Formats: sequence, C-alpha cells, structure tokens
Amino acid sequence: MTDPIRKFNRWFDAAAKAGIKEPNAMTLATATRDGKPSARMVLLKGVDHGGFVFFTNYESRKGRELAQNARAALVFYWEPLGRQVRVTGRVSRVTAKESDEYFATRHLGSRYSASASNQSRVIASRAVLERKLARLKEKYRDDGPPRPIHWGGFRVQPDEIEFWQAGEFRLHDRVRYRRRGSSWVMDRLSP
Repeated sequence: MTDPIRKFNRWFDAAAKAGIKEPNAMTLATATRDGKPSARMVLLKGVDHGGFVFFTNYESRKGRELAQNARAALVFYWEPLGRQVRVTGRVSRVTAKESDEYFATRHLGSRYSASASNQSRVIASRAVLERKLARLKEKYRDDGPPRPIHWGGFRVQPDEIEFWQAGEFRLHDRVRYRRRGSSWVMDRLSP
C-alpha cells in the first residue's frame, strides 16, 4: 500500500474491532527549544491526509513545548495485535473553528474540567481546583462553559510514519513511509 494514512486507518479500525479499550491512546513526545524531551499519553481525535489531531490546554507543558519546538513524535501500541505505529512531524494548531466544534462535542463535565484547570501548573490544593470548578458551574449552569481561549487542537503533519508488526522470534516486519513532496517513499527496515 502506497498511502500510509489509509494503512493507519485500517490498522486503527482493526484495533477498535479487536476490543482494545482506547485504540486512540497514543504517546506524544515533545521537546523544549534546547531539546529536553518529555512524553505523555493523549487521545487521537482525528486523522486524515492533513495529519493526526489531538486537543489540549495550549498553556500546558506540552503546549508550551510545542510553541517552542513545533515538532513531535507519536506512538500507538496495540499489544493484542502485536502492532505499533510511529509518527514524526511538524505540529501546528488547528483552526479556532475546529477547536470550537470539537469542544462542543465533549461531555459537559470534560468541558468544565478544561475550563477549570490550569494544566501542568502548580496549585495550592485540590480544594482550590474544586472551588474554581464550582464557580464555573454556577456561572455557566445553563449551557456549560465556552471553549477557553487557551484550549484547542494540534495537528501533527507527518514527515515519517513507521508500521511495526510483531514477528515470530522477534523477526518483526517494519515498513517506513517518508514524505517526499506530495507523495510517500516506502522502505522496508530490518527488525
């Protein structure tokens, strides 16, 4: 297959059909301007030929790192299928419209949480967060809070996508796609 996005969607669908609880869970690795790395789990919320989309607080550690260094790596691992997908590429924010549309689909409780949390920032106590949440619920009791300006989506535009399939006796199958202009070059890698 010459289209890695179509291949990813097939693998993703297979993971969902296999009953994997959160097939969209992925490790997101970022780095500061000077190269200090960090990684965490986030959820994929969309993928198309434009890239892989996730949403977060822009002022969180990952948001600040992406503002300094707009490159990231993603890893999906579906252990029951013996499959892994690695993605690297440039990162950009999605449009405000895309962020608004996705925010409106979130569970009301998750919208309140996104509004209440200064993600990755030190707080004095859990009670501080709970008081802020209570004030927001009182203020926006009818329709819930609007999308905070500091919350939205990022799109990882892949330069490289690698598919790894576990093989017997660790003789794994690895196929890498590298972007060349508007097309992809495929390489088979040794395990």
